[in-house]
Amino acid sequence: MALTAMINEHGGPEQFNLVDLEIGAPAKGEVRIKHKAVGLNFIDVYQRVGLYPMQLPHAMGMEASGVIEAVGEGVTHLKVGDRAAYASNPPGAYAEARVMPAAQVCPLPDEVSFEEGAAMMLKGMTVEYLFHRTVPLKAGDTVLFHAAAGGVGLLACQWARSEGITLIGTAGTDEKCQLALDHGATHCINYRTEDWAAKLQELTNGKGVDVVMDAVGKDTFEGSLDSLKPLGMMISFGNASGPVPPFDLGILGKKGSLKLTRPTIFTHIGDHATCQAMAKHLFEKVATGDVKINIGQRFALQDVGKAHEALEARQTIGSTILEI
Repeated sequence: MALTAMINEHGGPEQFNLVDLEIGAPAKGEVRIKHKAVGLNFIDVYQRVGLYPMQLPHAMGMEASGVIEAVGEGVTHLKVGDRAAYASNPPGAYAEARVMPAAQVCPLPDEVSFEEGAAMMLKGMTVEYLFHRTVPLKAGDTVLFHAAAGGVGLLACQWARSEGITLIGTAGTDEKCQLALDHGATHCINYRTEDWAAKLQELTNGKGVDVVMDAVGKDTFEGSLDSLKPLGMMISFGNASGPVPPFDLGILGKKGSLKLTRPTIFTHIGDHATCQAMAKHLFEKVATGDVKINIGQRFALQDVGKAHEALEARQTIGSTILEI
């Protein structure tokens, strides 16, 4: 039996129910993993509220770390006793243990702690695909990154610094801006006290940036497009303020033949070999010290509702984990 956080219907954090589930043995292509720590992400909120609907009732959570307890037929990259971490469908990580598909479960190096592993897989592999698989980026390029003091943002700041990329961040307080700067952002704009779009133009001498990485969505979409150089790339990879409303595609041409993409991590990690390569790249960044994992909040599994309340209220800094 494993204590597991589930929802029976979409709604607020009060929808979480903690139940004991029988987890059983892994089938072909599966593993059973005993969790040590679990990561929280905004996609968990989207699923809970129904923006990304699921068939209910359903266990929640997309990433965790732990120890492999059993291995199903055909699994060759993991064995019993291995340290492991993952970001993967289907949801179900908010649990003491689970059985799940093995393809996206990755061996966790000894140099990376269980807490770091749980806190960084979805966010870190998101940064990996943003910087290396979505649009070619090179040293000297300029990126605008919204929510630069969040879990993904702080990793992006460090990643950019390690690659010689200028990152201009936005955040909602001076303290969060300083945190982004401390983690490698070249500049950070407090969007509550400044017109961030105007400040961006000032910082770039009116040229704009090569790439915008935007997980905020509705509130920043138009300003993000206006922040791009001609032929620039807008990467919309989240909806923290709500989904982007429909718009005239011709606007992209009028604003400088801009490019726009809406990727998801799950397309990238859907291929086993790609997923393992992305995780290996992330682990190397952490092991060498180029990227350090900032765990700003820790909650007990039983307090998962409180953790979601903090996440939605934007009261969190860095990554948030559930301790098992």
